[in-house]
Amino acid sequence: MEFSVWLGFFAASWAISLSPGAGAIAAMSAGLNHGFKRGYFMTIGLILGILTQIVFVGAGLGALIAASEQAFAVVKWVGVAYLVYLGIQQWRAPARPLVAQQAEGTRVTRRQLVMRGWGINAVNPKGTVFLLAVVPQFLNLHTSLTPQYAVIGATLAFTDAVVMAGYTVLAARVLSALRSEGHLKVMNRVFGSLFVAAGALLATFKKAAD
Repeated sequence: MEFSVWLGFFAASWAISLSPGAGAIAAMSAGLNHGFKRGYFMTIGLILGILTQIVFVGAGLGALIAASEQAFAVVKWVGVAYLVYLGIQQWRAPARPLVAQQAEGTRVTRRQLVMRGWGINAVNPKGTVFLLAVVPQFLNLHTSLTPQYAVIGATLAFTDAVVMAGYTVLAARVLSALRSEGHLKVMNRVFGSLFVAAGALLATFKKAAD
């Protein structure tokens, strides 16, 4: 990939990462509930989910999902169900200050946070369709595609790592200012509702017409 082409994709990747969506909600939710150090493991999962999508697209599975109504519907509704499930879990999360959670031991492990983040981005047909629409514009089809996909994956991973760190630390700062259980309950329900809303939006997403 030529440097000028990569520079264009680098600029586009910032716009992709900064755009609000399920990943941003997940990063802020993790920061709210677990603080920055533990909550950032959600971002690791989100990045792994993006890389999984790139592997799917590179292997041709993304094109199959985009072309098949049935495959697209299955992936879409799995994603919807997962986001709604996370929303319900967030809504029902105990309203305990972070200090109390640390003293009692955090219920959600780092591994669970990584897997949650992975699930959000890996099972998202919007991401697949987006990558199929955008990535080919930056590929040189006359040279090996594998190193080009590697560069694209590394670029998206970098921008997402930086942006989601910002979302996570922002929510963690808000958390440190919240002391009452009432405030924390409200925040949990706000983020729970946002997850459900993200699921509802995904449910309305349709495969582009051929």
